[in-house]
Amino acid sequence: MELDYTAIGKRIRARRSRLGLSQEQMAERANLSVQHVSHIETANTKLSLPVLVQIANTLGVTPNDLLCDSLEHAADAYRNEIDEIVADCDIHTLRVVSEIVKAAVPALRKYGVEQDK
Repeated sequence: MELDYTAIGKRIRARRSRLGLSQEQMAERANLSVQHVSHIETANTKLSLPVLVQIANTLGVTPNDLLCDSLEHAADAYRNEIDEIVADCDIHTLRVVSEIVKAAVPALRKYGVEQDK
């Protein structure tokens, strides 16, 4: 199985942005160069396992959260991502999101999009 380095980079960038960190701040906290962080986020370089763990620790996520696009069993990582996305939503927004999910999931199942659990 090939790792999706583009997806990993996008997840790192998204999490860093949600935390309000610049590339410079994240690089400093993770003991990396800014250029290396930039290359990881743009998939211009492949990150090593130790660097993946450093970045995950810096961002307060698990490596699975960053790798979930490449994992066959990533349901928990996606659930964590959804929880994080709606964590700061007010009750009205949560209600709307819930209604969207209630409508979308049966439609996805009807058209065979859901294939594994």
